[in-house]
Amino acid sequence: MHKIEHIGIAVQNLENAIEKYEILLNTPCYKTEMVNSEQVNTAFFSVGDSKIELLASLDTEGVIPKFIAKRGEGLHHIAFEVTDIEKEIERLKQAGFSFINEVPKIGADNKLVCFIHPKTANGVLIELCQEIKS
Repeated sequence: MHKIEHIGIAVQNLENAIEKYEILLNTPCYKTEMVNSEQVNTAFFSVGDSKIELLASLDTEGVIPKFIAKRGEGLHHIAFEVTDIEKEIERLKQAGFSFINEVPKIGADNKLVCFIHPKTANGVLIELCQEIKS
């Protein structure tokens, strides 16, 4: 794993959260994107070499509303950049980690993504991200 690619934050209202984080981080949101595979709308902010990703649900029954109902708005996941996502999945599976999705899927910001189940990562949802090369 190379670096923290981004930190995901679950929010109820994306527009309100964007306004707050633009002030907090003193930088504009550089991109919003709908990710249909995850049923979320996202907003990204650059912070040094990493990013903050705000996530709001597109579906009242999606994972974000369930997360917010259980834990409230806040830290949802930490994403790490990897060079070869399939190799990382195999390495981590052999080390005893379980995955929410073992087959990488297209995520936000031109990335292949997969998620490590929080029960095997001390309660933290971990995302692995690999840049999609065109």
